[in-house]
This record gives sequence, C-alpha cells and structure tokens, in this order.
Amino acid sequence: MARRKRQYNRPILADWKYGSVDVAKFINYIMERGKKNAAEKIVYGAFDILKEKTEKEPVEVFEAAFKNATPILEVKSRRVGGATYQVPMEVRGERKFALGSRWIIGAARARTGKPMAQKLALELLDAANNTGTAVKKRADVHRMAEANRAFAHFMKR
Repeated sequence: MARRKRQYNRPILADWKYGSVDVAKFINYIMERGKKNAAEKIVYGAFDILKEKTEKEPVEVFEAAFKNATPILEVKSRRVGGATYQVPMEVRGERKFALGSRWIIGAARARTGKPMAQKLALELLDAANNTGTAVKKRADVHRMAEANRAFAHFMKR
C-alpha cells in the first residue's frame, strides 16, 4: 500500500486591522460554526476595551497575555512495562499558542454576566498582569511537570 502525500498546513493571512498573524489565529480559535464576522467583532471589541483601559497598543497587551499564559513544559502519558508514567516534556511552538488560546478563551467563556468581548478583554488584561484563570492553569501544568521530573528519563525511548 502506497503512502499518502504529506499534508501541509495552509498559511494563515494576517488580520486586516492590526496586521498580526497571531491575532488572525486567535480570531479563528474564537470562531464558532464558521461565523468569522462575529468572532472578529468579539476580538476587536475586546481590543477596543483594552485600549481604553490600558492606553497601550492592544496587540502589545495581547502578546504580553500570551507570554504569561503559554506553557513551557507539559506532561504526557508514557507506558513503560505495564505502568503509565506522566513524563514531563517541552511544548512545541504551535502547541504553545494553541494551549494558550484554549486556556484564555475557556477562562473568558467561564466568566458570567457580561458580553463576550468584555469577558475576553478582562481575561487578557488579567493574563497580561500575570493573574487570572489562564495563568493559574499554566502554573498547574508546570507544577505537574515539576512533580514528575523523576520520570524525565522516559522521554526518549
């Protein structure tokens, strides 16, 4: 049986307002049921709120939030001789962004009583200030990796 062709990722074009590929990816993560316009309204609305509150460029706050919310280490399950170990591993670049996005969006959606743009702005602001649920999630993942450092020798096998 012949091997299939290698599947390549399509390049994502930068968003039209800020010219950032990361913002465009984040909009795609927010999007539900193909409603990109609604996702853009949420993200750009959150950025407007950030601009009002911080008087900084919203993309800078966004990047600071991601820097604080993205993990460096994570644990992966490895079976070794009938036992399953949680082995700490470094997180790849694309997965870092995906996890950071997922945690920030999840934390924003978990907040109640406000429109999504406002909830997202507050979560990004919290993450930029090194507080909030997404940063707590990152700390938990790092703590787990640190606790299982004894199994790091199972990483390459």
